[in-house]
Amino acid sequence: MDLLRLAWRNLWRNRRRTLLTVGAIGFSLLLIQTFHNLAIGSYRQMVNSGVRSGSGHIGIYAGDYALSREETLSYLPGELPRTITGLADVQQVVPRLYLPGLAQSSRESRGILLTGINPELERQINPFLKRIPDDRMIRGLDSRDALIGDRLMDELKLKPGQKLVITVQHRDGELAAELFRIRGVVRTGVKEVDHSLVMVGLNRAGRLAGIPGQVHELAVILHDSAVDRPPLKEVQALLPTRNDVRALSWEEAMPNLADAIKLDYASQKFIFAVILLIVSIGLINTLLMSVMERIREFGILIALGTRPARLRALIAVEALLLGAVGMTVGCALGSGATWLLIEYGLDLRWFITQELEFGGVVFDPILRARWDWPWMAGMGLLLMGICLLASLYPARKAARIEPARAMRHH
Repeated sequence: MDLLRLAWRNLWRNRRRTLLTVGAIGFSLLLIQTFHNLAIGSYRQMVNSGVRSGSGHIGIYAGDYALSREETLSYLPGELPRTITGLADVQQVVPRLYLPGLAQSSRESRGILLTGINPELERQINPFLKRIPDDRMIRGLDSRDALIGDRLMDELKLKPGQKLVITVQHRDGELAAELFRIRGVVRTGVKEVDHSLVMVGLNRAGRLAGIPGQVHELAVILHDSAVDRPPLKEVQALLPTRNDVRALSWEEAMPNLADAIKLDYASQKFIFAVILLIVSIGLINTLLMSVMERIREFGILIALGTRPARLRALIAVEALLLGAVGMTVGCALGSGATWLLIEYGLDLRWFITQELEFGGVVFDPILRARWDWPWMAGMGLLLMGICLLASLYPARKAARIEPARAMRHH
């Protein structure tokens, strides 16, 4: 207790230096915690946006369709959607059929990806379809209504309500064509998608391709509470063993988005490491200056019989006290900043006017943070450890002071 009290008094001998060091530690922890929480919150938003218009949190495919996109790898889902929807963590199971084809107007033609959907289910989870008014949605699984990407519609020189011919390859190898009417327009913000997207009813697309009832993908959408622990094994256990049907996580089904997130967070970790290095250098400098100012004092203590180990312990306790105060300040500031970013978010529209795309996914420009309490506590303890490590050299310096030389020090 005496050592703790003495170390605390020593810290405040130079109040300005101590406050600056505590401020540097607190500000560093504020930056690290806040940007980490903002990053994981933003990644969560991007994943939710991407999987709802893409593979789902879990995607179910035949063979290696997720990678090869071979259109012959379709399958009959049977009772799978109903069975999987019965799992507690599952919100919805959405069937989709993807067919490369050709869209033609009276003046232009373009290559497209024809997507067969269940309009009722798709609209519940797809963020881009939620924007479309009710009177502009596909009216049924068998209707000849079509939703079309806005850029594709402009290139075909068409308007809503006008007709276009869609041609795909029938499963028997022949070309099959059918007339559709543009019911509504989809704008995702991803140029490649808006240049090629056409959505029609699932049954209509299946019959056009000669594979009625079949799908290429079952997108399993989870409740928000289950996103961090997706029931992949439970879904896999429900799949038929006789067919080559497999369940993949969104990371496997959407590798571009997963890799973009990993690369982005890796760059953040590098920045965090640089911040911690700067803090370490500042701590070493503070503690070393404190030792150099007290060389005469330490020399007298050693001459009076104080053991070098006690001096090393004194410097270590001073460093830990600095770290504890800095950690308290930093965690308080980091928690406050995170709360603000959860409640109000960071609106990137102040800085960027165009649609925001990341890893092939368009996301909400208002970024919101997310609590990660274990990580925040871990970073606070890491900073305490850095403070202790930073004290090793100054403590060694103090313990090796020679009393005779220290007496002559001014």
